[in-house]
Amino acid sequence: MSTVRIFLHVISICGWVGGQLLMVALVPVLRKISPDAPRLAAERFGRFAWTFLVLALITGVWNIFAVELSTKDSAYQMTLFVKLLLVATSGASALIHSRTKSVGLRATTGALGLLAALGALLSGVLLIS
Repeated sequence: MSTVRIFLHVISICGWVGGQLLMVALVPVLRKISPDAPRLAAERFGRFAWTFLVLALITGVWNIFAVELSTKDSAYQMTLFVKLLLVATSGASALIHSRTKSVGLRATTGALGLLAALGALLSGVLLIS
């Protein structure tokens, strides 16, 4: 069962973080196609991205319960805490990004959300190494 849990967590992170990286790469090309193309692609991506984030949250909680935290040192616990803060920052930033009409706020929250997601991913790697 741990293989299923870890696989689902990894695939959900691939969808959440990888999808954001893909959107960053595609936006300049999409703008050349049509001014509406980035928005349409982002709306379509959002349908999948939020599903991946929910799956990451569910499997992340499952992962926490699968680990005996009382046996982990303070560095592990601090890294986990930082990871959880970064996940929350990424999700909150993405939510604001998807709801705002402000171009400046959209750019800021998009960048912050992606950086926080990458930081959470790095923290996760640190937890298993």
